[in-house]
Amino acid sequence: MIDVKLIREQPNLVKEGIRKKGTDPSIIDKFLELDLKKRRLLQEIENIRAKKNAAEKKMSLAGNKEAILEALKEAKAFLTEKGEELEAIEREWKDSLSLIPNLPLTSVPEGKDESENIVLREEGVKPVFNFIPKDYLTLAEDLDIIDTKRAAKTSGSRFGFLKREAALLESALLCFLFEKLIKKGFTPIIPPVLIKHFPFWGMGYLDRGKEEVYFLEKDELYLIGTAEQIIGSMHLDETFEKEELPKRYLGFSSCFRREAGSYGKDTKGILRVHQFDKAEMFSFSRPEDSQKEHEFLLSLEEEIMKNLGIPYRVLLICSGDLGDPAAAKYDIEAWLPGQNNGKGEYRETHSTSNCTDFQARRLNIKFKNEKGRKEYVHTLNGTALAMGRAIIAIIENYQTKEGKIKIPKVLWRYTGGIKIIPSLKR
Repeated sequence: MIDVKLIREQPNLVKEGIRKKGTDPSIIDKFLELDLKKRRLLQEIENIRAKKNAAEKKMSLAGNKEAILEALKEAKAFLTEKGEELEAIEREWKDSLSLIPNLPLTSVPEGKDESENIVLREEGVKPVFNFIPKDYLTLAEDLDIIDTKRAAKTSGSRFGFLKREAALLESALLCFLFEKLIKKGFTPIIPPVLIKHFPFWGMGYLDRGKEEVYFLEKDELYLIGTAEQIIGSMHLDETFEKEELPKRYLGFSSCFRREAGSYGKDTKGILRVHQFDKAEMFSFSRPEDSQKEHEFLLSLEEEIMKNLGIPYRVLLICSGDLGDPAAAKYDIEAWLPGQNNGKGEYRETHSTSNCTDFQARRLNIKFKNEKGRKEYVHTLNGTALAMGRAIIAIIENYQTKEGKIKIPKVLWRYTGGIKIIPSLKR
C-alpha cells in the first residue's frame, strides 16, 4: 500500500498517479471520507475513555457513587458500541486503501495499455535460414520432446509434458542460472508453492486479478503464480540491518495461473499454460538504491539472453500496463522466427519490476538506516528464465533444415555433452 500520509497531504498527486494507471481517482475521495470518519470516531472514543478514567478515580472520593457508577455503565456501553462501529469502519478503510495501486515513477511514460509500451532497443542477431522456419510446437512434436496431447488426457488444456531432451534442457538451464547468479550475489532458494492469505495479499495480487489465482478452499491456501509472491513475503514483520541490503534471492518453483483473461490466446503448445517452472530473481533494497537495483536486474536478464544467443528487444512499460504493485517495469521479448507462419515475431519472456515500498508497507518489512531509524525497504523482482518460454526460444532460433535443434554452447557442460536434438534414444 502507499503511504497514508501522502494520500492525506497530497491527494491530487495520488489521484494523478493512479489515473495514469487506469484507476478511477474517485477512490481517493472515498478513502479520505472513511479516513476522516475513522479519525473522528477514534477521537470520540478517546474523549469518552478519558472521562471514564476520570470518573473511576472519583470513585475513591466521597460523593454520589451511584451516579458515578451509572455514568461508568453508560460510558462502557458507549465504548462497546463505538468499538464495534470502529472495527467495521477500519475493515472498510483497509479494503479501500488496498484498492489504491502503487504510483508510477516519474520516469514511466504515460499510456493506456501495452500498445503504448516503448521499445528501447533490439539486441542480438536474428538467425537467417535458407528455409522457412517452423514453429516450436511442430518441431517439438516431430521430435517427441513436448507432448500436449497426452497432457490433455491427464490434465486438460494448457498443460504439457516435457520429454527427453526438453526435460534435459530445463535441467541444464537451471544449473546454468544457479551457477551464474550465485556468483552475482544471489541466494538460491526453492520455496513452497502454497501460500497463506495474508502474505499473498501483502504482495498485492489479490485485490485485483484474483480470478487468475488457484485457491484451495479446504486448506485456505493459494498456489503461487510466481516465486516472487512467496519470497517477498518470507520476511514479513522483519527488519534488516542496513549492511544486509541489497538482499538478493534466486527462487525456482512451479507456478500456477488460471489464464482467465487469455481465452482463445495461445491455446496450443506451452507458451501460455496453467503450470510452468520459472527461476525468479528477488531483491530487497534501500529506497535510494532501488532504481539502480532495477537496472541491475534488467542487465542480468539481458546477459542471460546474450549467453543463450537469443535475439531480443527491451520494452519500457507504460503506466497503464503496470500491475498494482509496480512503480516501474521493463519487459524483454525474445525473437521467435517460427511464429507468424515463419515470418517471426517477438514474444515476452522476461519482466522486471520495481515495487518501491508498496509491498513492504503491507508486510511490515523494514531496515535500519544510518541513523538507526527504521524505514520500509523497496522490493524488486525479475525473471531469470521462464523455462517453457526459454525452451521455445531455443527450439525456434536453433532449428536446422533437417528439423533438428542445436543446443546453445553455454549449456553443453550441463547436458552431459549433448549438443543437438535428437540425441537420446527414441
